[in-house]
Amino acid sequence: MIASGSEDHTIRLWNAHDGTHIRTLSGHTDGVRSVSFSPEGNTIVSGSGDTTLRLWDAETGDYIRTLSGHAKDVDSVSFSPDGKTVVSGSGDETIRLWDADTGLHIRTLSGHTNWVESVVFSPDGHIIASASDDKTIRLWHPNTGTHLLTFSGHTNWVKSVSFSPDGNTVVSGSREGTIRLWQTHSGEYIRTLSGHPGGVQSVTFSPDGKSIVSGSIDGTVFLWEHRE
Repeated sequence: MIASGSEDHTIRLWNAHDGTHIRTLSGHTDGVRSVSFSPEGNTIVSGSGDTTLRLWDAETGDYIRTLSGHAKDVDSVSFSPDGKTVVSGSGDETIRLWDADTGLHIRTLSGHTNWVESVVFSPDGHIIASASDDKTIRLWHPNTGTHLLTFSGHTNWVKSVSFSPDGNTVVSGSREGTIRLWQTHSGEYIRTLSGHPGGVQSVTFSPDGKSIVSGSIDGTVFLWEHRE
């Protein structure tokens, strides 16, 4: 199953094998900026310009609950690897952690000085990475909210961040058109991947960690070889 969010305020679910539309989830009152499945695939979380997150039953499409607290658009949402926690990044410059079962707010992570565009847990769930329009990537300890490291070097908004499958590398994509690789635990800069003529909106690793895929506002998708 594929989930997509739209500026028409809805989430649509699609059959990944034949592309048929399964159902539409409605309830947000502004554009849906981000959607993510729980690790088990039975729950969907969505983040919207209406400042809220919503949880949905992936099988039935039933609305479960709304998570409120952000003061501006929720631009990125993701589950922890164990499915117990939801992380969200917002235009209010904060990251929030939520209990996935109860919807209760756990803690707020503050430190960015501009919109938080992308948030993601490491594969082992021990680190959160956040990317911001303040041109930095920050790493955090999810259980304490402690700020661990800041990666600096991009010259424009950082729109996307992701971990390698082994958790040892962070990849970031920026509006300057470049992708940067960083060593997770030391914060050491590794290399820059250049080629997109437009800003990079999304980056992620392949499941085997050997490739990186990037999507850009220039209308292209690039595939890069990743070497340690």
